Order: sequence, then structure tokens, then C-alpha cells
Amino acid sequence: MRPDESSDVNPRILSLAAEVADSSEQYVPVLLLQLKEILEGVSARDKELKKLKQDVYDYDLIQYCVLVLKQDYSRIQGGWATAAQLAEILSNCCVGLNPEEEVEEFHSKVLPSAADNLLILARRLQARFTRAVKDEEKTDYFRSFRTVTDSICWLFGGHVQLTQQVMQSGHFLQLLLTDDVETEAVMMSVLQNIIRVNSVVLMKTDEKTVHAILDELVYKLSSSTNPVIGIAATKAMILIANYHQSIVKSICNRYKGLRLLLSKQWTGKGFDRELGQLLDLLYSRTYQQNQSQRLHHAACVIQAAWKAFQTRKRIKRLPKAVSSLQKSFREKKERQLLLLERQRGEEELRRQLQLQRQRAIREFRQRQLDMLEIVPASLVDRHMREQERKAVVLIQKQWRGHKERKGFHLQKQALKQFKAAVTLQRAALRFLEKRRNARKVLSPWKGPKGLTDARRLELKKQVEEHIALHPAPLLSEQSSKELHLKCQEMLAQRLMKRHLHRKAEQHREALRAQINTDIELLMNAPGLKAATEKELDVFTSRSVPVAARAKQSHTTMLQFTRWPWWKKLGDEFMDPENIPDDNLDIEFESLYLGGNEKV
Repeated sequence: MRPDESSDVNPRILSLAAEVADSSEQYVPVLLLQLKEILEGVSARDKELKKLKQDVYDYDLIQYCVLVLKQDYSRIQGGWATAAQLAEILSNCCVGLNPEEEVEEFHSKVLPSAADNLLILARRLQARFTRAVKDEEKTDYFRSFRTVTDSICWLFGGHVQLTQQVMQSGHFLQLLLTDDVETEAVMMSVLQNIIRVNSVVLMKTDEKTVHAILDELVYKLSSSTNPVIGIAATKAMILIANYHQSIVKSICNRYKGLRLLLSKQWTGKGFDRELGQLLDLLYSRTYQQNQSQRLHHAACVIQAAWKAFQTRKRIKRLPKAVSSLQKSFREKKERQLLLLERQRGEEELRRQLQLQRQRAIREFRQRQLDMLEIVPASLVDRHMREQERKAVVLIQKQWRGHKERKGFHLQKQALKQFKAAVTLQRAALRFLEKRRNARKVLSPWKGPKGLTDARRLELKKQVEEHIALHPAPLLSEQSSKELHLKCQEMLAQRLMKRHLHRKAEQHREALRAQINTDIELLMNAPGLKAATEKELDVFTSRSVPVAARAKQSHTTMLQFTRWPWWKKLGDEFMDPENIPDDNLDIEFESLYLGGNEKV
């Protein structure tokens, strides 16, 4: 948020912000160069410097610096040197700045945009330096390029999170992919600074980018003969190998023959110490690989010897194995022949039994025909109808049995779904009841809703009239306090017991609902002839006490039906629940049941 009051702001920043806002885009970069004089006038350790940077950010001067870096400085006063100075000013303003407001925007938008624009500016300067013909122009462009790269290093040195963005940027990779010696050495020094500032940046960078950087470094070591490029690339490789041991394995596997190439091409070029460190790292990794290969070869030899020994041992035991195999084969053959003979005997027996059964059926049918010849002609039709009826009954019996067995699975699935629905409903009702009770227990008293001002005045007037007609007796202060405490206790007791009353009311409502459901089921129940097993399960109680009571009532009713007729005279409308058990126990032994007689 920009400050509303400018009393504590440097007047030079205020005037500069006003001039930048009123000027055209062509003059803005030149005006922004005044920030360098403003910042240099304050000590680096002074709190006033932090205040100046905060004011510069609050008045969007840093954002202006980020935006103007994309302009074409060939038409601006000072040329590309102005762009380099603006890059230096931008990095100095951003480093050490911790804005009090809009922190997320500063770290997620302003800093990444500044880093990208600085890399773009460096690419422009590198391209112009490569195309320049005059030595003076080359010197100016290289000085500006060096200033911009130093600004980039200073920026990500103050904000370490930018190292990963710079490493993964395509502009940075394009800056490395150059054949110019001077700018190439500068970019490799930038790469070394990135790795020193953030040692784990390569682990967070994607594998494709890391391999592209390693390819470029190895290409420079293999194709270049300039000692400046050789020592810069060697130092970069040493830093990568020291900070990331896992990448050394990738280098050895990806670039085979690199160690031999380095030792032949760069020995005696003035950086033997750095070259020796890199060769030692590569040699140690190569030695480990060779050692692992030798161990693998030794393991293969041991395995081959062991397998040969096992094979010769099995060959020596082969005659015994052949004899045992032949013996087991003969035994198996004998068992198969014995089983085959047994199966043939069983089939012969089954065939004999079938023939006997067919012979008996023929004899039975022959006897029936003989008997039909004896039966008078008037009774033959009757006999045939009786046989047809029995055949129809048998067919219907088989068909109904098949139909019931087929529909049993459907009924079982429907019953399972019904029980699941009952379980879910019970759980949902319990959950809702708990939630309602949790909201209702000790809930604060709420006054009536919808009371308007007119209604409030009317009620107040009625209360005053009632007090005037029925004046209250005068009470002492002590009596008033006792009465107030008594009212508070009664109110607390009422609130505590309200939960129990509500619970009892809910129980009564549940019982009424259950009774209504049972009545509806009884009213819609089918007759005993049309009742199915599923409908019987609906009327079966799941309560053990209720089932026990029903069983006891049924047993009592059966005993009551076995009373003698003279004992039940006048009791046609007796309730089976009120039958005295003593009379049943006394009279039951004197009854005549199924042929047993009292002795």
C-alpha cells in the first residue's frame, strides 16, 4: 500500500516519482538513473537505506525499472550503458528490501520479472557484442554485459529462491550456448556463483536442464583450446561434483572417455591443480565401477562353478533316479489298471441294475395291463383319469419346486436390502437425535421474535396498568434477594429437566409412529394362504423379550384349547393372556391325550 502522507518520504524520491509519472517512455530510463545518486548518499548499514528502498518500492519506481529493461536502448540517451546502470540500480534496490505490505506480490511477481528481464537484457548485450566490429564498441558492450551479469549474481545472492528460476530459464541456457570466449567465461562464473549460493539447486532442477548444462560444459572442454574456457569449465565441473555426488555417476556413464580426453588435452595448460581434482573425482568413480564389475564377474564365475558341480552331482545320481522313476511308473500303471478294472466292474453292475429295473418296470406294466383286462369297461375311464390326475399333480409339484428354488435368490437379495435399509435408517435417526440433543441441551433462552416498537409500548402500558391496579406488597431488600435466588434455582432446575422431558416426548412419538406402522402393516397384511416367507419376516419381532412372551402366550393358548368342553362353558370370550396357569397345571394331568389315560 502506498503511503498517504509524504512527510517522512525523501523529497527527491517524491519529485522523481512525479517526473517519471509525467514523462514519456523515452525519458523514463534517464530519469531513473537518479536513484543511483540517492542510494549512494546513504550508508549501506544505515536504517535510512532500508527506508529509502521501501519508499522506492511504495512509489512503484522498482516496477518502472523492471519494465524499462525491455526497451530498445539504441535510441535512448546513454545507449546500452544506461540499461546496464539501471540493472545495477534494480539489483541494489531489491537486495535487502523486505516490504511491509504486498510481500507475496513482491516475491512472486516483482522478483521473477526482474530476473527474467535481466537475463533478456544480458542476451541482447551478448548478441550485440558478438556482432560488433570495432574494438571500442566491443569494449563498451562487454563492460555493460559484465555489469548486467554482476547485477544478476547480486540479485539471486540476496534472494536465494531466484537461483532455481535462473537455472531453469531458457535465456540462461542460451547465454551458455555461445562460442565467444569472453562472454562464455563470464557465464560460467555466473553458473559457479549459482551453485555456491544454493548448493541444492541442481537437485531441484529437472533432469533435462541439468543434462543440457553438462553437455555444454563437456562440449567446451572437448572442443575449445583456450585455457580461460578450460579452467572455467573445470571449476564448474568440480563444484557440481563436490556438491552433488550423485551427478558424478551420471557424468561417468554419460560421457565415457572424458577422463582420458581431459588428461591428454588440458595437461600442462596452467591449471593442473584444478584438472587433477576433477580427474581424481572421475577416476574414483570409474575405479568404483571397475571394482563393481570385477566383483560381478567373480560372482558369475563362482555361480558357474557351483552350478557345474550340482550338475555333475545330479548326473552321478541319474542311474538310481532312473530306476526309481521306472519303479514309480510301473506302480502308477498298476494303480491305473486296477482303477480301470474297478470302474468297468461298477459300470457292469450299474448296467445290470438298470436292466433289472427295466425288466421290473415291464413286468409291472404287464401286470397293470392284465388287471385292466379284468376291470369292467365302465371303470377303465375312471382309472385312467385317476392316473392322469396323479401325473398332473406330480408335474405341478416338480414345477412349483423349481419355481420356488429359482425365486429364492431374489427373495434373499430383497430381504438383505430391507435389513440394510433398516440398519441405515436406525443409524441416521440416532445421529440426528444426537445432533438435536447437542443443540438443545442448556441452550440459552431466546426472547419472542417479531416484537415491534408499537407492540412493545402496548405491552409496557398493560404492565403499568396491572401494577397500578394490583400494587405489590413492600418487600425488604433481603426478601427480594432471597426471592430472586429462589427464582434463579427454579429456572436452572427447569432448564436441566427440559432435556429429560424432551427425550421422553421423543420416545412417545417414536412409539406412536411404531404403533401406526404396525397397524398399517396389519391392515394391509395378506391372508394366510397368500402369505410368503418375506411377509412373515416383516411381522417377526427382533426383540427377544417379545418373542419369549409370544411363545409363552402361544403355549398357553394351546393348553387352553385342550381343556374339556364342560370346562370352557361360559368362557368363549376369555382373553388368552388372562387364563390362570394354576388351573392349567391342575387340569392338564387329568385330560385324556392321544390314548393316554390317567392312572
